[in-house]
Amino acid sequence: MPIAPFANPARRAVFCGANIDQSMNFPQELKYTQDHEWVKLEADGTAIIGISDFAQHELGDIVYVDINTVGQTLAKGDVFGSVEAVKTVSDLFMPIDGEVLEVNTEIEKSPELVNNEPYERGWIVKVKPTDAAQNDDLLSKEAYTELIGQ
Repeated sequence: MPIAPFANPARRAVFCGANIDQSMNFPQELKYTQDHEWVKLEADGTAIIGISDFAQHELGDIVYVDINTVGQTLAKGDVFGSVEAVKTVSDLFMPIDGEVLEVNTEIEKSPELVNNEPYERGWIVKVKPTDAAQNDDLLSKEAYTELIGQ
């Protein structure tokens, strides 16, 4: 299976500085990764994880999201699932250590939500972080937009 170019650090530079759509949205309250996932810490201590507007734009039309890690405790950088678009499949990487608690069932029925609402109804998993301080190591909106050349 081909891997999306942005998921491979050696090929990530190809997309950084590419023709970025200036209408892309990157909420200030989220944290981001170099692999284009985002993290939102909730008041109850859980973390919601999805892919950025940039990632969904680069992937194109998403047709399937495969997550088989519910109940597993994974380390930062581990693959927790994959996203299949019309022309490619890309691994999803854990941005922090934690137990995968839940998959967004809405995207199982309507994977296009990841394209249309990546920060709202298109979130991918909820995680119970084992070290919430790792969130501090993630990228701010400003650092992330600089990474992708926006």
